[in-house]
Amino acid sequence: MQTLKFSNGDELPAIGLGTWKSEKGEVGKAVHLAIEAGYRHIDCAATYGNETEIGEAFSEIFKKGEVKREELWITSKLWNNAHKKEDVIPALEQSLNDLQLDYLDLYLIHWPVAFKPGVASPKSDEDYLSMEEVPIIETWNILVEAKKRGLVKHIGVSNFSIPKLKDLLGKTNQPPEMDQVELHPYLQQDDLLNFCKANKIHMTGYSPLGSGDRSSSMKAENEPSLLEDELINQIAKKHDASPAQVLIKWHLSRGTAVIPKSTNPKRIKQNLESANLDLTEEDLSKIAELDRHFRYINGKFFVTEGNSYENIFDD
Repeated sequence: MQTLKFSNGDELPAIGLGTWKSEKGEVGKAVHLAIEAGYRHIDCAATYGNETEIGEAFSEIFKKGEVKREELWITSKLWNNAHKKEDVIPALEQSLNDLQLDYLDLYLIHWPVAFKPGVASPKSDEDYLSMEEVPIIETWNILVEAKKRGLVKHIGVSNFSIPKLKDLLGKTNQPPEMDQVELHPYLQQDDLLNFCKANKIHMTGYSPLGSGDRSSSMKAENEPSLLEDELINQIAKKHDASPAQVLIKWHLSRGTAVIPKSTNPKRIKQNLESANLDLTEEDLSKIAELDRHFRYINGKFFVTEGNSYENIFDD
């Protein structure tokens, strides 16, 4: 398995199991199936609402001796309602408790957006805290402290644009080690990828298959389908592979990690087997032409009357 290497020698398996939208009653089984299939990278987040079940799966797996804790790479994320410096460690400890772990391999600031404590999803302007009230650097400094305390091994961010990364880099001597963002052939983000490579920040791509199973309220009308894309299907047919495998391997060819979500046993296995696919330079050149700067996860769920949050991505 291709890996991403960190400065201390730790290695992140490039293909991980995503758990966003994995329902309770299914996600634990998916984690079991993934680890049996050979996955060693599991991506979680507090806001997904399923870390308790994932933790139960981890506990069973470790007790059975299927894998050791140190053989897995487990990521989680700080939700937007715990950005205040006094709330960061308790939120991290809650994730550790739910996941039944002593430490995380990677902990990320989920979004460059802050809600008031207790707010899961904003309903009005009053639910927000401004970046002046809760500067990202204050939140970041507590993640640095968590790393020093051994609660996490690596720290990073998610959904951060180049300007937001530059701002953070200019205020800390402990730069983020990861930026997890939406990545796929319709949103290739070459400038961000080049910036991260230049600054030794790894990248993980989420929604690599187009997140077609998200709620209808999050979807745009007539949005394009990655899995039905004509070129992707042509390349898949040529290599006797699935469209999903082509999309996943595309990430590896660019040096990023990728976290496809599935609870289907066959697809879980197929997704991991994407690592064995060999895309040609011609394939990659053609895929590069598919970029249309289209976001499936556009941040509209953060919009309230006085907060457009159109500047989240700085597009």
